[in-house]
Amino acid sequence: MIRFFINLYIYIIIADVIISFIPQYANEPWARFIRKLANYTLDPVRKILPRDLPFDISPLIVIILLQLIPTLW
Repeated sequence: MIRFFINLYIYIIIADVIISFIPQYANEPWARFIRKLANYTLDPVRKILPRDLPFDISPLIVIILLQLIPTLW
């Protein structure tokens, strides 16, 4: 059950990354909802990372950490 919700959240993060590359959908209500859900864990990681990185690697870090949770469980 926990693994299902972790995988679902990983798909939400991936959807957020894909939506960020398609600007015409960025202001749609469903896209804002996905962004809000994804930013729940991405924002704390973004605060830790240096701001001068050429691209945002916070989704990758969060996905790796979420994949470690069932392994350590």
